[in-house]
Amino acid sequence: MVRLEENKKFSEGKPIEKLPLPKVVYIPLAQHLGKPCEPLVKPGDAVCLGQKIGSIYAKLYAPVHASVSGKVLAVQDWPHPVLGTAKAVVIENDDKDQSVEFKSRSADEVSKLSAQDIREIVFEAGIVGMGGASFPTHIKLNPLKAVESLIINGAECEPYLTSDSQLMVEKTAQIIKGIELVKKCVRAKAVIVAIEENKPEAIKKFTELSGAEFKVKVLKSEYPQGGEKQLMQNVLGKEIPRGKLPFDVGASVQNVATVFAIYEAVYLGKPLYERVITVTGPCVADPKNLLVRIGTRVLDLVAFCGLKQEPAKLITGGPMMGTAQYTDQVPVIKSTNGILLLDKEQTKDAEEVFCSRCGKCSRACPIGLLPTMINLSCKKKNWQSAKFYGALDCIECGLCSYVCPSNINLVQSIKRAKMEIPK
Repeated sequence: MVRLEENKKFSEGKPIEKLPLPKVVYIPLAQHLGKPCEPLVKPGDAVCLGQKIGSIYAKLYAPVHASVSGKVLAVQDWPHPVLGTAKAVVIENDDKDQSVEFKSRSADEVSKLSAQDIREIVFEAGIVGMGGASFPTHIKLNPLKAVESLIINGAECEPYLTSDSQLMVEKTAQIIKGIELVKKCVRAKAVIVAIEENKPEAIKKFTELSGAEFKVKVLKSEYPQGGEKQLMQNVLGKEIPRGKLPFDVGASVQNVATVFAIYEAVYLGKPLYERVITVTGPCVADPKNLLVRIGTRVLDLVAFCGLKQEPAKLITGGPMMGTAQYTDQVPVIKSTNGILLLDKEQTKDAEEVFCSRCGKCSRACPIGLLPTMINLSCKKKNWQSAKFYGALDCIECGLCSYVCPSNINLVQSIKRAKMEIPK
């Protein structure tokens, strides 16, 4: 692992603000791993906040909900922050924020819910992994193997991003209630809240409330500390074998934002129609941690925070694992944890030269891959060879490209290999 320049100072410690509701939202029907949803509404329909507007019959998916009340203008292709383009439900906001009836529950009512009840509520709320993975959460709450340890991921190791950190500070009690729900579902015997040492306020808040129910593990501020495999090694001293999952070594990992969404779904009856994200970078006039409705365009966030200068690059997510965008029309989706605006100095493209076989990429790889061999396989379009060298195991942390003295975009090759390898 590597200690990177954190650059969290831009938005660190800033209270979460609510972004004013946008005039129009563009809600993609694909916001999760698995099959995209089919629209349940059509142009001209009136919808309420929290109404289910997308679903499908499939094993792997999560439903999609309206993030404002108003009228459906269209169901059309629209820029997507991960897929490039995808079908989206376009809703004109009527400024009433009229919602469907949310079924809130008292602590006593929640205590009587079974694990399966909780999973069904989480599914109906459309919750997915909000650390970036976007895997449907109800499936992770139903492990096929015994879980000894539940790890709550509060590392937030990506430079610039502070949304999870601020959420932990402001919503500590609610996250702890969410942890109790997850623990009940996965039947974990022990719970560890893992937080990097550069988040002293979050560490203090959780440590004060820790005890028999959970422990706090303070981690070094290194990248990619927040990866599941790295958490397993540094928190439990266990290594996940190639091709295996945390369940296979008796563990489960959940991001803090996901746990908070689980709390809101179960206690407040609230679908996942908004989330906290960081809008930051040297080009942003007033970097912020914002509570944003799903489907809000990036341009609306940037307009609210203001610009000091025209950005050279727009990234959804952090600088290491985020995705560069070609337009500010892309909307916030469930897995968007940040909007990063970089200037020309930070985005200068260095000329790629011949690989010197120095081995720096292999030594930096947190899971021990050979990125140069995957890159070579990709250039030759030998996808079986790329698979042999572990392309599918790559966590796309970007460290191989970061340390490469030849300026080879190794992670880009690996991403391509993942798409090309026959499923």
